[in-house]
Amino acid sequence: MNIDVVTLFPGAFVGPLGEGILARARRAGRVGFRLHDLRRWGVGPHREVDDAPFGGGGGMVLKPEPFFEAVEWIRERYPASRDRVILLSPQGTRLGHDVARRLSGHDRLILLCGRYEGVDERVREGLADEEISVGDVVLTGGELPAMAVIDAVSRFVPGVLGRGEAAQEDSFAGGLLDFPHYTRPTRYRGLEVPAVLRGGDHGAIERWRAEKALEATTTKRPDLLKTGGAGEESASRARRG
Repeated sequence: MNIDVVTLFPGAFVGPLGEGILARARRAGRVGFRLHDLRRWGVGPHREVDDAPFGGGGGMVLKPEPFFEAVEWIRERYPASRDRVILLSPQGTRLGHDVARRLSGHDRLILLCGRYEGVDERVREGLADEEISVGDVVLTGGELPAMAVIDAVSRFVPGVLGRGEAAQEDSFAGGLLDFPHYTRPTRYRGLEVPAVLRGGDHGAIERWRAEKALEATTTKRPDLLKTGGAGEESASRARRG
């Protein structure tokens, strides 16, 4: 899989993409990352990428031409059979487990990062295949949301995690939050690892984990247990043991 990012600040991605799992995945050829400076396709001799909004108001709006030309250049230079253009926007679909898994099925993602007052509506209407949001909050730009998309999606690409199908066992994978995790030491500052995890009874351990996942979800995210959802089905299985 390849992920192309169109941004005014490509340097913002150097650190996150150069460390940890994403760096190893890149070196192993599992996921490719390409950063493109939007100013490269700026308009006129001064490479302008923004202008004042029609109708007045504060702030500047990113122009449509640089985004359209950037995507056309990427597609011509790096052909892909199945790609998807995503505009990072607070108005988009909330990024979640299922969304990340769906996006991982594409050969290439092209992420468009907005800035300033916003992006010309024609980018949304005529270029982006969909919009993705990381929550009900307005950030200074699309770079941080793009990093979240990259990290979440990459985990579903085979071989990235390097430990089987671990992504299928995380929080939200079955509709519930994850169960608690422990490691050595057995006792620390008066807090102990539950005895069931040290007993060697794998059936008991699985039941305990299912119960704790349900407990955490009921307490912290009861909305995941809505009727008919994956969380409700997982909760029913957990209750049955």
